[in-house]
Amino acid sequence: MTNSNVVPQPEILDSQQCWSLLRQTSIGRLAFTFEGRPDVLPVNYKVDQEAIFFRTGDGTKFSALEGDAYVALEADAVSAEFGTAWSVVVKGRAVLANSTNASLDTVSRTLFPWQGVDKQHLIHIVPETVTGRRYTLTAPMSWRISLDDAIRAGLE
Repeated sequence: MTNSNVVPQPEILDSQQCWSLLRQTSIGRLAFTFEGRPDVLPVNYKVDQEAIFFRTGDGTKFSALEGDAYVALEADAVSAEFGTAWSVVVKGRAVLANSTNASLDTVSRTLFPWQGVDKQHLIHIVPETVTGRRYTLTAPMSWRISLDDAIRAGLE
């Protein structure tokens, strides 16, 4: 049973709004396929114009990204103060970037991986689609539903 008074309606964001929001944070989740299975790992990224860059070292992520792999990067934020939340997804190809380009060198120097070392590969996500939504949060009390309307599988 769905109560339309409880479910907030998302605002569909245009491309310009999505890129603006992506610039406001630097942490996202990278989805990719490795050995035929999906995986999701956190990355810290930087937006340059309408492209996303992140660093990685040798390992699972780098192996999965070789050969212009398709990826998705999702970033989001919640503001209890303003009562909003947003989520943006960028889908495209991940390619090894050539950091000899002056602007890429600047981007590369501003990326500080969490581990700080062994992140010698600069990866560029070449976006094919950028989609996003913004939500107005409802008061937490309105999220409550009676047990009769709840999915009981987790409780039994």
